[in-house]
Amino acid sequence: MREAEQTTRQRIADHLRGETATASELAVALELTPHAILSHIQHVAKTLDGTGEQLLVAPPACKNCGFDRFDEPANLPSRCPECKHESLTEPAFRVEAT
Repeated sequence: MREAEQTTRQRIADHLRGETATASELAVALELTPHAILSHIQHVAKTLDGTGEQLLVAPPACKNCGFDRFDEPANLPSRCPECKHESLTEPAFRVEAT
């Protein structure tokens, strides 16, 4: 299917089949905002259920203390709940076969 005929969620899933990417990287590639990407990511995960593929998420992590046990791993937290530091990595996503 040509890219122009695909939905945004199909384009996200296709992009993630080839490589791991953060919401910001996907936003640049697909010309969306990182928050829009995160909204679509949740639906992509549901769509993949039962297809033999799964969405893998590397959660955000604090660059200061290493905390990575966020309640919602597919989110863009503003600061670390442990040390209150504001320098965090973004979650990274990938689609892989189960």
